[in-house]
Amino acid sequence: MNMDGAWRPSLTTGSADERARFVEHARESVEVAKRTNATWMTVVCGEVADGVPMEEQTANVIEALKQASAVLEPHGLVMVCEPLNWRDHRGQFLRYTPQSIEIMRAVDSPSCRILQDLYHQQATEGNLIDHMNAAWDYIPYFQVGDNPGRREPGTGEINYANVFKHMHGRGYDGIVGMEHGKSMGGKEGEVALIEAYRNVDPT
Repeated sequence: MNMDGAWRPSLTTGSADERARFVEHARESVEVAKRTNATWMTVVCGEVADGVPMEEQTANVIEALKQASAVLEPHGLVMVCEPLNWRDHRGQFLRYTPQSIEIMRAVDSPSCRILQDLYHQQATEGNLIDHMNAAWDYIPYFQVGDNPGRREPGTGEINYANVFKHMHGRGYDGIVGMEHGKSMGGKEGEVALIEAYRNVDPT
């Protein structure tokens, strides 16, 4: 979804103006999605709002997502809300899988789901498979990147062979995005990246 930059509009503050801008972005995204044959749009909920209780911020986020979902749902479009780690994006509201599940249950729309970036979630909370299982019904989109370093699988601590095996075992048929850099430059790095995925997911 086309946001204004610098994580704006923020959904946490409860500002009627920011919420209206967000919903208008959703309306604009419908036309863009039709032109480009797109389905998924990434949403970042914004930064923690100073002086606003977390329960109130959560309610503000839920209300904004409900209103945007009402715009997108008739068109079969899906917002995927991405939790971000504080090491790279300090101050972001949405961080944890249980927090994401709470919001998805409250919004209760097929047009609002979780983008589970495994790099971010390893940095934030670990226990990737347990959290994956807990949120399974709300995750149509995973992103991959090893931690630390945010490069291809096998360059960090995440056991992607087990993660992918688990996903296959549960019959996952959604999106898996490669959101990371390479450990080497040039063609050599591209070949190494492809080989890294073959090593962890030979299927």
